Amino acid sequence: MWQSEVRVDLDAIRENVTRLRAGTSGELMAVVKADGYGHGMLPSARAALDAGADWLGVCTLDEALTLRRAGVTAPVLAWLLAPGLPLHEGVAVGVDLAAASLPQLDEMIEASRRAGRPARLHLKIDTGLARGGATVADWPALLEAAAKAQADGLVEVVGVWSHFVYADLPGHPTTDRQLSVFHEGLDMVERAGLRPRYRHLANSAATLTRPDTHFDLVRPGIAIYGLSPVAGERFGLRPAMTARARVMLTKRVPAGSGVSYGHTYLTEDDANLAVVPLGYADGVPRHASNAGPVQLAGKRRSVSGRVCMDQFVVDCGDDPVAAGDVVTLFGPGTDGEPTADDWADAAGTINYEIVTRFGGVRVPRVYDGERP
Repeated sequence: MWQSEVRVDLDAIRENVTRLRAGTSGELMAVVKADGYGHGMLPSARAALDAGADWLGVCTLDEALTLRRAGVTAPVLAWLLAPGLPLHEGVAVGVDLAAASLPQLDEMIEASRRAGRPARLHLKIDTGLARGGATVADWPALLEAAAKAQADGLVEVVGVWSHFVYADLPGHPTTDRQLSVFHEGLDMVERAGLRPRYRHLANSAATLTRPDTHFDLVRPGIAIYGLSPVAGERFGLRPAMTARARVMLTKRVPAGSGVSYGHTYLTEDDANLAVVPLGYADGVPRHASNAGPVQLAGKRRSVSGRVCMDQFVVDCGDDPVAAGDVVTLFGPGTDGEPTADDWADAAGTINYEIVTRFGGVRVPRVYDGERP
């Protein structure tokens, strides 16, 4: 008998990848960083590759090496690389690396020497996000140094890329400005004598709404898992994650009873309370106190009182409820249950954060649609 679980529908991931793949003429990189957005990196990666993904994208070197150690041979790009990492280990197993500064490039050149083979690089230009990427002012120097390193046989410049600010708001003028800067950056790449195979810019939102940004490769992340990056639009995607638990304890309390820490919730009438063994240590946002929706005993209800570290309470009124009853926090929504978007609205956040919170030692993942 399980107490709580996250169910991940791998067929939904395959279906989403197939849909996204059909909508672009470029190759597709399935982004599986952050443990597959909470869905499990390895099962999600394998499902995405089953459905035709050409690449996998991760943030850290450790994530990339985990994929390789698990036998994944598909192209992998890792792009969040702090100084001093053993980059040669990634180079040795054919992991592509992102460089956005001269010091990063120097580390990758050294990694190439240690690995005895050229590092495959994707040079990143900052087109307006002001996060990763070389500024437009620093871009020519990075290109010059990369071109020299490539001529010396130390690196291979495989790609040039950037990342959007406002692609989740289709029509925002910043997207067009970034696209213009990206084109200018590509012109500089050509003048530097570099001919990278891959130019990539489109995240999930741009993959779905801006085909003019697809270039040679698109990088959907959240859409792979069936969640929309654009508010109010579904795009035919199918959410892959369902989070649920079993009621641990029920009790009858009188009207005016305070519930949970701080008594921020008072029962209006005599009520049946259900104690659910999930809390913010398991991924339930504390910001969703008194607001987080659940489905229990055939009805949509809300968290009553504050979310605790390990549990929360639901006021079920006079409806019968028993220990062992299933409480669904979110799922695809096809059976009337709340969705990750509903929880995001309740917590004042985005669906990305909701799904990446869940899973771990106390909330095991169960996979549907696994293949041998």
